[in-house]
Amino acid sequence: MSVSVIIFDCDGVMFDSRQANVNFYNHILFHFGLPPLTDKDVEFVHMHTVVESLNHIFRGTTYVAKAQEYRLKLDYIPFIKDMVMEPGLKEVLDVLKPDYGLAVATNRSNTIGKVLELNGLSHYFDIVVSSLDVENPKPHPESIFKILNFFRIEPQECFYVGDSEVDFTVCQASDIPLIAYRNKDLQADYYIDNLLDILKII
Repeated sequence: MSVSVIIFDCDGVMFDSRQANVNFYNHILFHFGLPPLTDKDVEFVHMHTVVESLNHIFRGTTYVAKAQEYRLKLDYIPFIKDMVMEPGLKEVLDVLKPDYGLAVATNRSNTIGKVLELNGLSHYFDIVVSSLDVENPKPHPESIFKILNFFRIEPQECFYVGDSEVDFTVCQASDIPLIAYRNKDLQADYYIDNLLDILKII
């Protein structure tokens, strides 16, 4: 069975977004007079939805609900400039686009559209599934099943490019081969350090 679709995670695969995430969440913490993220908090927010992340970093405070309200009013666009596109991303998308279906499965919510638009990436992807498009975000496989249904393909007809345990779990649950990006600690089918190496695999 040949591969016809490539699914990309966003944070940690398409973009180095750690600094943007740190700045975003620290801004909200600072707004409520709380100390900045710890190293463990940084790891958590890298992999989870904004709702889960705020619930986590505001745990034990009286500001959880207010923090969720505040982030809905917060303009994310100023933080997008802190996201660094991974080397080779546009080049590999240019090569893949004519012959493969392309998708994004991300735990970002209402920010993913602007991230893609402002970086000139929107036109590459046939479908983008955010945490707002499913009842159960990653690591639940719902977002992946949505993509498989969109393309009308079987799990073994695609690759998922991810970098975290959440990505490993979602691939296990959906029976999709995982290409691990810059993370040799993950259990994966393939390992790459440059996105252009996807072309060698397919």
